[in-house]
Amino acid sequence: MQICRLQGHELEKSQSNTFEDYFNRSEVTFREDGVEKTLHVLYLRYFEQSISAYTPYEGDPIFAVPGRDVYFRDIVAFVCLLQNPSFRHRKRVYINEEEEFRRYFAHMDFTKLPELFTELETKGQYSLSSPLLFVRQPS
Repeated sequence: MQICRLQGHELEKSQSNTFEDYFNRSEVTFREDGVEKTLHVLYLRYFEQSISAYTPYEGDPIFAVPGRDVYFRDIVAFVCLLQNPSFRHRKRVYINEEEEFRRYFAHMDFTKLPELFTELETKGQYSLSSPLLFVRQPS
């Protein structure tokens, strides 16, 4: 699988009577078997108030690579895709329960993320040979 793009967005109200400003959207664009797909994960922005509960990071940006600051919302869709391979066949996922959100991050190995983003910035893609590269192995 080739990871082509990871990005996140803070949604803004498009109309005064909507709740869009309570949500963030994270996207992962990947190429598999010659087909490019994008997974959109919509989740409550409230979850970002506790970044350190899910990750080793304290706040945004979570880290920087040459040419880019990386925010928590940039990694959410990627983490969900890794932890639930059936999402490869979906276009959209909505997460509104904090326990479900927490489970996606429970076994992530965050040490590999800077390498992934560096390669995305320099080469425009990242070759993911196995999702297990980003899963924390028992010690």
